[in-house]
Amino acid sequence: MPDQSQQQLFDQAAPTAPPDRVVGSELGVRPARVIAPPAPGLRRVRAVIAYDGGAFHGFAPNDGIATVTGTLNATLARIVQTEIAVVGAGRTDAGVHARAQVISFDAPSVIDLARLQRSVNSMCAPSLVVRDIAWAADDFNARFSARWRHYRYAVLNAPWPDPLIANRSWHVRAPLDVLSMQLACDPFVGTHDFTSFCRQPKVSAAQRSTRPPRSMVRRIIDAHWDRPNDDGVLMFHITANAFCHQMVRAIVGFLVEVGQGERHAGEVLAVLRAKDRSWAGIVAPAQGLTLWHVGYDDEHDLGSSTRHLR
Repeated sequence: MPDQSQQQLFDQAAPTAPPDRVVGSELGVRPARVIAPPAPGLRRVRAVIAYDGGAFHGFAPNDGIATVTGTLNATLARIVQTEIAVVGAGRTDAGVHARAQVISFDAPSVIDLARLQRSVNSMCAPSLVVRDIAWAADDFNARFSARWRHYRYAVLNAPWPDPLIANRSWHVRAPLDVLSMQLACDPFVGTHDFTSFCRQPKVSAAQRSTRPPRSMVRRIIDAHWDRPNDDGVLMFHITANAFCHQMVRAIVGFLVEVGQGERHAGEVLAVLRAKDRSWAGIVAPAQGLTLWHVGYDDEHDLGSSTRHLR
């Protein structure tokens, strides 16, 4: 386990205000869609889960491979004795962790949710735990009802690695200019095309001929670095309406190169405008990234996040 100062760093909430209401085209996401209600005899369930990304090959289902969705679907189906299809607020990559991933699924209306939570946790802990569970409105969907997602990325900037947090941070030995990294965050805030910072989705020739290219436009609400303690750990916080594949890790990789003096803060806008993945550079390792919180319309404003480096 991390020592007290490191545990405070990982457990401290990073409050970030949810975005103002903005419609689909401005955010660069699909417009609001009609969510199908549960089938007769079923009710919609909303749950908050946490997991160690090192135990799974990503969130999305993949036959024959241990994934978060695959594990949950199989575990829930075994308990409630009916097929379950979990929907998640975000599809984290292999090795990426979650403190508060939100999921939804339909289950028989007669089940006891508290007992369901205990059963899942007894079967899946400690790699995966249901932190909270409740009945939800019929039109709730963990993915499409979400207003914003908040991720954290931990960088250990020290001469030597720390075995106690090695699976939750990226060890960067060379000293980093954190003020330059903070300066480089500012151009990311706002609505941009993040093609340069996203891995392109795989599509077949038939799909390319029948579907328009997926939009890589996203709205970044906040991006900043924090250094709460003097233990060498830097924490990157980023909140957006949505993220495309490897977007956060590519942004972190770029910012670390800025901190090493290999790139400049003034390059950010040019890289964004290039819409070319080769312009952005390296992708940070998965283990430093954690999905920290997902915001919905029924939540209160979480307040303003501090942007001061200490």
